Amino acid sequence: MARRMSLPELEDQLLCPICLEVFKEPLMLQCGHSYCKSCLTSLSGELEGQVLCPVCRKEVDFNTSPPNVSLARIIEALQTLGDADTDQESCPEHNNPLSLYCEKDQEVICGLCGIIGTHRQHQITPISSVFSKMKEELSLLITDVQLQKSNLEKYISKLINNKSRISNESDVLKWVIRKEFGELRRYIDEEEDRFMREMELKTSKLISSINLQVKEMSETLKKFEDIESTLDILNNEDCLNFIRKYGSIASRTKMSEQPQMGSAFSAISFKPGFRHDDIKITVWKRLHKRILPDPELLKFDPLTAHPLLNISRDDTMVACGLLYKRLPNNPERFDYNNCVLVTKGFSSGKHYWEVVVGCKVKWRLGIIKGSTSRKGKLNKSPENGVWLIGRREGPVYEAFTSPRITLPLSTRPQKVAVFLDYEKGELSFYNADKPDELVPFYTFNEEFQGKLYPFFDTCWHDRGNNPLPIILPQPPTA
Repeated sequence: MARRMSLPELEDQLLCPICLEVFKEPLMLQCGHSYCKSCLTSLSGELEGQVLCPVCRKEVDFNTSPPNVSLARIIEALQTLGDADTDQESCPEHNNPLSLYCEKDQEVICGLCGIIGTHRQHQITPISSVFSKMKEELSLLITDVQLQKSNLEKYISKLINNKSRISNESDVLKWVIRKEFGELRRYIDEEEDRFMREMELKTSKLISSINLQVKEMSETLKKFEDIESTLDILNNEDCLNFIRKYGSIASRTKMSEQPQMGSAFSAISFKPGFRHDDIKITVWKRLHKRILPDPELLKFDPLTAHPLLNISRDDTMVACGLLYKRLPNNPERFDYNNCVLVTKGFSSGKHYWEVVVGCKVKWRLGIIKGSTSRKGKLNKSPENGVWLIGRREGPVYEAFTSPRITLPLSTRPQKVAVFLDYEKGELSFYNADKPDELVPFYTFNEEFQGKLYPFFDTCWHDRGNNPLPIILPQPPTA
């Protein structure tokens, strides 16, 4: 049984070979092929001499071609169904429907334009195929544009979020700056008041001393003025009265004589106790001390101590002993180096603590990563998660870098201060013997990760030559 043809398929069979549109007033040539009357009329007007069928190339006579009535009725029936396009645009040159597309010139043309017009021998494609192809390309283009648009929208959203984050961070930083500078101004005002009070006290003492001298000298001066007046009166007496009074007046004058002053005046110097140029550096040192955090309350962790170490009952003093204690070999304990940690570790923030080393001959202190192995000989270097400074015989102070470097300390610190700024990646060491003059003598710069613990190495006791302890001073309680 023959397959039933659909309406679009039937319409495809009713297309004029010239204009590729549904036949309009179809005429049948002697060869049996049909064409639109307007197409044949236009074609016959353009061609001269022998006329050939555009499909089979047989010689035909256009003028004697009868109407194809059956074909016209079928087309009329289709038009009745409303499938025919009555509003299609026509070619301005041949007055035929624009049903083809010239690929070379990229123009919409009619059938005659491709046969006898300026587009002959060009690649011609039905507009339905071009339309479908362009629709597909447009769909891809729309998808690409939508994708680019979506990416741009996401990027703009990220930019806006980034702008908001920067703005928020800036606001927070502005608040911190105002707060920090407010504290600095308060500190500077307090230091200025301290200097002014010291100056006022010294000035007051000197002025009081001078006022006392002026008072005493003024009283003495008054006495001399009285004596001078008495002597002037005596000097004006006649001879007899002068002789009678002279003895008593002269004796009273001698009794009133005061100790003689030096011939040259010696001015009192105003000595404030510092040079003018020292004010800034003195204030800076005091400010540096004040901006450090409050000292941490640290205590040694016995679970980490090497078996040779002796720790005080309050866990604030450690020294290397002579006897090896039988202790559990737990993972936290050092089993080779004479080291110990404290119970508190730091993974963020700013922290300050002080360590008393006194006159100990050899010692080492700093920080260590909590993940660093404590078994076997410890590799004391930043690459192994250990940041230390120390003292050895010589005396030599050194920083345990790779390689180690000698620290040019001019004085022997009895107390060492340690300041850790985790986020900034700084570990600084200070001579804390003079709290008002804290100046770092060495600073490690590192990108810290993980938990860090204050670290202490008492070093070997050297058979009694290095017995002194390391002490963690406890901050005073309120």
